Amino acid sequence: MSHARVHPGEHRDRSADLRAAIDRTGYYPEVVADAVRDALGGESVVSFYVHHEPTFERDEVRRHQTVVLLTPTRLVLAHTDEHAGDDLLPEPYTSTSTEAVSLGAVANVVVTRMVTNPTQGPRPPAEAVLTIGWGAVSRLDLEPAGCDDPQCEADHGYTGTSSSDDFSLRVSAAADGADAVAGLLSFAASLSALTRG
Repeated sequence: MSHARVHPGEHRDRSADLRAAIDRTGYYPEVVADAVRDALGGESVVSFYVHHEPTFERDEVRRHQTVVLLTPTRLVLAHTDEHAGDDLLPEPYTSTSTEAVSLGAVANVVVTRMVTNPTQGPRPPAEAVLTIGWGAVSRLDLEPAGCDDPQCEADHGYTGTSSSDDFSLRVSAAADGADAVAGLLSFAASLSALTRG
């Protein structure tokens, strides 16, 4: 759970900081770093966030790592999972998928902060969720449409909303540490700064 924040107009290359953050997780750093380097396409790293998430399935621990970063022109996401092996690949293996999205294509950046005991004054958020949409995945929520007449039995069709949520990441101070929540919020601020206008 590492990050680096950018201020508008500042584009210092943070590739070395990103590599150090990937190394600190200890989660196949060479595999993850190679995939991220290829996805960067030679661009510099403006800001980043690294999230390592172990999950427990019965008697197994499976790990997942997300690296989300900004270049001067793109949002890059890398997801790495480990697998115990299967019929095609009998030995344990990792799979890494990367996606690069033009910053101009980012349609929305939604940040949700959860603050406990808000009546006790300013407190750091206990949890944060970052949702980014660029139109690759859309969700359509429909419900039957109606009118104000309670006696009406006509079919009014459906009404609904369409929302884009191509990427979502939730971190909490309890599970990931207070620095992880602050780091995600800092990355979100960097992304918002680069996608405005």
